[in-house]
Amino acid sequence: MISFYPGPSRTYDDIPKYVKEAHREGVLSMNHRSDEFVALSKMTIKLLKEKLNIPRNYTIFFTSSATECWELIAQSLITKKSAHLYNGAFGEKWFEYTQRLVPGAKAFPFDKEGEPDTKKLQLKTADVICITQNETSNGTQLNERFISLLQKMNSHALLAVDVTSSMGGVALNFKSADVWFASVQKCFGLPAGLALMVCSPKAIEKIKSIGEKKHYNSLLFMNEMMDQWQTSYTPNVMAIYLLMRAMQKVDPIHLIHKKLTARYQAWESFFRHSEKLTLLIENKKVRSTTVLTITGAPEYLDQVKTAARKAGFVLGEGYGALKKETFRIANFPAIKKKEIAKLMKFMAHFL
Repeated sequence: MISFYPGPSRTYDDIPKYVKEAHREGVLSMNHRSDEFVALSKMTIKLLKEKLNIPRNYTIFFTSSATECWELIAQSLITKKSAHLYNGAFGEKWFEYTQRLVPGAKAFPFDKEGEPDTKKLQLKTADVICITQNETSNGTQLNERFISLLQKMNSHALLAVDVTSSMGGVALNFKSADVWFASVQKCFGLPAGLALMVCSPKAIEKIKSIGEKKHYNSLLFMNEMMDQWQTSYTPNVMAIYLLMRAMQKVDPIHLIHKKLTARYQAWESFFRHSEKLTLLIENKKVRSTTVLTITGAPEYLDQVKTAARKAGFVLGEGYGALKKETFRIANFPAIKKKEIAKLMKFMAHFL
C-alpha cells in the first residue's frame, strides 16, 4: 500500500535500515544522560538548523507531539491572554484546549478562502498570538508575507505557529515568529512519536521572566536541560536518531520546497478540468502546497476511496465537519514521483 494519508504518512525507504543500525549501535538502550546522547542531540539540532535554515540562536526542544506543544505554550508562555486565529479544525482545537488552561484565550475565526485582516484584529492585550500556518483539515496555508506582517504589527506579543504539515516541506522564515512546532510523521517522513519546538531568543527570555515551573515539562526546566543538550524526561531516543539520519540525507529546505511546489502545481493542473473531483479551496493564494483537499459528492468520494484502497493507495479521510465531503492527498517529501504518477493514472478514471 502506498500511503497518501496526511499524517502519519509515508516514511522514507531507509527507515528500516536505520532502525537495524540503531539496534546494532546500541541506540535502543542509550542512556539519555550519557555523553552518547548529548552527541546525538547536538548533531540532530545542528543538522536541523542547517537543513531547515533555522537561525543559530534559536533553541530547539524535543517533545512528544505537536499537541503537547499546545500545552507547553499555555502553561509556560501565556500569562493572561492568548489570541487564536484559525479557519479550520486544528486551529480551533488549539484554541479550545488552551481555553481550558487559560480562560483568557480568545478566538478569532476567519474564512478558509482568505486571510485575517490584520488592521481589524484587536490583539493588543494578547501575550501570545497563535496561528496555524498549514491547516491540515481543509488544505489551507498562511503565507510568509502575512506572518511577517502579523509579527511586525504585534511586536508586544509572542507569535506561535503550528507548522505540523509544513515544517520539513516548506521553506519557513523562522525569524518571522517566536515559537514554531511540528510533529515528524508528516514532512519529515518518519514514524509518529516525536515533535520539535523551535523558540526564538525573545521566547526564551519570556520563558525565563515568567519562571513557570509547576510541571515536569515546564519550558523553564526544559530550557535548563537543553542548555546541556538533554531533555527533562526520558525521550524517544530512537526517534531522535531516525531524525538525525534522515536529516543527514535530505536536501536543503529550499530544494525540497521547490520540488513540492512543482508537485502541487501538477496536482492543481490535474484537477483543474474535473467536474466530479475538485480542490476544496478556490482561492489559489491560500491553498496548502503540502495537503490537497479534494471535494465532491459524498457517495462518489466513497467510491473513489474504496477503489483506491483496492488498487493499493491510501487516501486521507476528510476531517471534522469536512469528513463526508472531502478526502485529502499528502504532498510530502518522502512520497516518490513515480508513486504520484501511479495515483494520477488511477484517479484519471474518476475525473
